[in-house]
Amino acid sequence: MNTTTGTASAADPRRFKSFAEFYPFYLSEHADRSCRRLHFAGSTLSLVCVAAAVATLNAWWLLAGLLAGYAFAWVGHFGFEKNKPASFKRPLYSFMGDWAMYRDIWRGKVSL
Repeated sequence: MNTTTGTASAADPRRFKSFAEFYPFYLSEHADRSCRRLHFAGSTLSLVCVAAAVATLNAWWLLAGLLAGYAFAWVGHFGFEKNKPASFKRPLYSFMGDWAMYRDIWRGKVSL
């Protein structure tokens, strides 16, 4: 947010009115291949944890999945991308963006 004018900047994830508008910004925040790979690994581990929660009926696996997903993503952002995760400002859109990017990696629309 521009404190002088009170308007959102182009890079401010709060300015988006829909996920369709947000997703291109989300992808631009994942330009570094290592960051995308870490997101993919974290999302895959999260899915494994969800499967473990269902198989064992132990809800602690859900917490492990959440931690794994965010830990890998944040290492990607702070260590490689050198930016703050958009989840700090738009948590729902960022969560949706992570799964949309995961899907698009599998479909070959986003390179890994």
